Amino acid sequence: MRASERAYQTLRAEILDWSLPPGAGLGEVEQAERLGISRTPLREALSRLVADGLAEQAPGRGIVVADLSLEQADQLFDLRIALESLLARRAAQRATPEAAERFTVLAGRFQEAETALRGGTDPADYYAMTAELDSRLDEAAANPYLVSTLRTLRLHLARLRRLAADDPARLAASAAEHADIADAVGSGAADLAEATTRVHLHHAFHHLTRRGRAEETPTLLTPTEGDRP
Repeated sequence: MRASERAYQTLRAEILDWSLPPGAGLGEVEQAERLGISRTPLREALSRLVADGLAEQAPGRGIVVADLSLEQADQLFDLRIALESLLARRAAQRATPEAAERFTVLAGRFQEAETALRGGTDPADYYAMTAELDSRLDEAAANPYLVSTLRTLRLHLARLRRLAADDPARLAASAAEHADIADAVGSGAADLAEATTRVHLHHAFHHLTRRGRAEETPTLLTPTEGDRP
C-alpha cells in the first residue's frame, strides 16, 4: 500500500471513531512524524480528507478535522432518507436469486443480534453487520452513481453515530429494523424495502436529535474545542 493511501486510511479511521475529534489539528509536520511518512504523501492524504469533507482549512490553524453539528445531521438525513430508500428499492428489484438468499440469511442474523443488543452486548459485531448490509445493497442495486454518492454521505453519518451513544434499547430496535429491510430485499418486495428503510432512518434521526438536544449542544463541537477529549 502506498504511503499516502496508508495515511489516508489511518486518519480517516481516527476521524470516524473520534480518536481525532472535530477541530483537532492535522499539522503536516506532526502527522507525518506520527505516521512515519514524509510530508508529500501526508499532503496527498490530507487533500483527500478535505475532498471527503472530513477535514477543512481553518484560518490561522491550517487543516483541522471538520466540525459536526445537529444542523448538519438534519441536512445529511434529508439526503440519506432519499438515497438509501431508493437503494433498497433497486436492490429488491435487481437482486439475483443468490443475492436474495444472502439478504434472507442476513435478516436472520440481525434478528439474533436484537436479543443480544438489548442485553447490552458490545455492538461492534452489529456495526460490522450493518456495513455488510450496506455493501450487499450497493452491489445488488447495480447503480454505481448512486453508490458513489452514498459513499461520501456514509462517512459523515458514521461520525454522527458517535453523538447518539450506544443505547441498548435503540440498538436492539435498530437491529430489528435492519432485519425487516434485509428480509424485504431478499423477498423482492421493492415497496416494502423502501418503506422499511424510511422507517428505520426516521427512527435513527429522531434518536440522534433527541440525544443531542437533551445535552443542549446545538453545535456539538467547534474548531476551537477540538483538543478536548
